[in-house]
Amino acid sequence: MGDYRLGDDLDDYCVKCKRLTNHSILAIVGGEPAKVRCRTCYNEQAYRRCEVPPTKRELKKAELFRQVLASTGAPEAAAAPPGGNGEPAGTVAAKPKARKS
Repeated sequence: MGDYRLGDDLDDYCVKCKRLTNHSILAIVGGEPAKVRCRTCYNEQAYRRCEVPPTKRELKKAELFRQVLASTGAPEAAAAPPGGNGEPAGTVAAKPKARKS
């Protein structure tokens, strides 16, 4: 769907609602939406292409991962793991132990 017009509806991530919602196109630059308005809360924002921004927790994990890699002398090319969540690919998150009552 490359033919966008002002006022058309499309789905995008709303930073105020914190979910994917319907948006109206307010501005088009180079044939792509540049600015949109959420049809739920009427917040105006830049078009994000349905990409959910990382949470502060995810950013902190990624920074800690980079620090660990830097301290071990690993090459910088491996700083962005393929998993994308700040953990090396193939690792499984540890499950919390059950408490005894």
